[in-house]
Amino acid sequence: MPIYKAPVDDALFLLNDVFHIERYGNLPGFSDASPDVVEAILREAAKLSEDVLTPLNRVGDKEGCKRSADGSVKTPTGFKDAYKQIVEGGWIGISAPQEFGGQGLPMTLTEIVNEYFCSANMAFAMYPGLTQGAIAALIVHANDAVKQKYLPKMIEGVWTGTMNLTEPHCGTDLGLLRTKAVKQADGSYKITGTKIFISAGEHDMSDNIIHLVLARIEGAPAGTKGISLFVVPKFMVGDDGSVGERNGVSCGSLEEKMGIHGNSTCVMNYDNATGWLVGEENRGLNAMFVMMNEARLGVGIQGLALSEVAYQNAVVYAKERLQGRAITGAKFPDKAADPIIVHPDVRRTLMTMRAFNEAARALVLWAGLKSDVAHRSGDAKERQAADDALGLMTPVIKGVMTDVGFANTVSAQQMYGGHGYIAEHGMEQFVRDARIAMIYEGANGVQAMDLVGRKLGKDGGRALMTFLGEVGAYVKDKSADETMKPLVTALGQGAGHLQQASMWFMQNAMAKPDNAGAGATDYLHLFGLVALGYMWCQIAEAAKAKLKDGGDAARFSAKLVTARFFMERMMPETATRLARIQAGAVSTMELPAEAF
Repeated sequence: MPIYKAPVDDALFLLNDVFHIERYGNLPGFSDASPDVVEAILREAAKLSEDVLTPLNRVGDKEGCKRSADGSVKTPTGFKDAYKQIVEGGWIGISAPQEFGGQGLPMTLTEIVNEYFCSANMAFAMYPGLTQGAIAALIVHANDAVKQKYLPKMIEGVWTGTMNLTEPHCGTDLGLLRTKAVKQADGSYKITGTKIFISAGEHDMSDNIIHLVLARIEGAPAGTKGISLFVVPKFMVGDDGSVGERNGVSCGSLEEKMGIHGNSTCVMNYDNATGWLVGEENRGLNAMFVMMNEARLGVGIQGLALSEVAYQNAVVYAKERLQGRAITGAKFPDKAADPIIVHPDVRRTLMTMRAFNEAARALVLWAGLKSDVAHRSGDAKERQAADDALGLMTPVIKGVMTDVGFANTVSAQQMYGGHGYIAEHGMEQFVRDARIAMIYEGANGVQAMDLVGRKLGKDGGRALMTFLGEVGAYVKDKSADETMKPLVTALGQGAGHLQQASMWFMQNAMAKPDNAGAGATDYLHLFGLVALGYMWCQIAEAAKAKLKDGGDAARFSAKLVTARFFMERMMPETATRLARIQAGAVSTMELPAEAF
């Protein structure tokens, strides 16, 4: 069975030594996040992940969820007890407002905990993860009555949440949705329609399930401008918070998927279900975007999480598997063969995974801190700058981390050779589970187009220019340090390629939009390389300081080697990405459709 060890020490290093979390002490909730409190939370999350969730990962994959004739869904053996521990530990509400029963701690801590849970058991982690997204949307857009009725129980975890967006005929194009809402005399609405691919749509782990549903009010405009958001509980909720009769919502069927079998992915039928408007009429997509953006960051974390657990198991196997001899001569002459970790190509594979994982974790925490500033700072300019950065980086985190995360699970499987296909080793499950993250919450091609088509030009390119300016200033400042110069020189070259690509789009994509479409995915990954490289420079800088102060020589020297590897072996890909972008769309679009 696969193993998992939560990277707590790495997260603490990032929080304390790279990003200096103490600098955020003026923000609400951060004063309560003292170093000992943070470490205690992460250690407990690690224990829960390693001891409870990891052993259930294969159980969930083998058993899956089971739907009964009455539409109820039974989760795999052990899931219900594990979820009870999530509720008892208060894990869902770590960062939720205290006024609704949350702990009010930084969102950054929740992101770390969610990585651990996803590495241990991605299918299980989706249940609390989706609830957190629903909570975020209600906090921002719901009226006080809805907040008071639903948030405390959701934050406690005894009620869970979902997001209901797409339908069989519309996919990502939500402007085509047909689910309708009819207003009632008491201000409620009757919701009728069918939603598909609804993760955690029905299960047996909570007392109620609170669905956030996109629908079109009778007479509303066509397209996305006529979409509204509604809260629709599985069971009706009384004014005193009590759970009452069943609402008109049911699970019509469970999707049979290639992965995440432990999560109930449902077709949800709404038959005159009673719901209440969240936010303004015809502004539902705006309200749902709060949950969608939370989910996109969460899905990016899933890519990192599965890359991390796959890497950990690949390293163990590479150290144990005896096969062949090192090309420079036997390293273990007393054994029948050398372990495969002596081979350069195996090392290349493992180092590529490691270099991604550590920088991706840093980027997640960087984004988490931006989210905390955007939602908690009392300074309007600080909030705006943080929101700009977060909006720009969301498609990068979702797209790049899931693309590379999946590729890394495949690489980890490759380490096992033929054994990688055998279920008991767990690698093939990681591959299957990771694959979905590239698709849901907006397929990665959509993320790329969101970045190029919307985020780059937003507010006159303010967010992009700020990011490039920040990286440029860092490169200039650290170039005087001879020990940092090789790293920041490579970062500067990559940032230069990103700037060139951005300018090329400005000059060539307005008149010919296909140029943007053809180059969007390469731009997404070019941006990701620069962002990860920026993280590696900051990690290396902090590692050097720790070494100077007498820190663990092996641990922090390894970070410096990994930083060099990233800059020498991974960052140069920015030049290839730039060349592809500048090739334009001619050959991509030249063949007529019938030629395919």
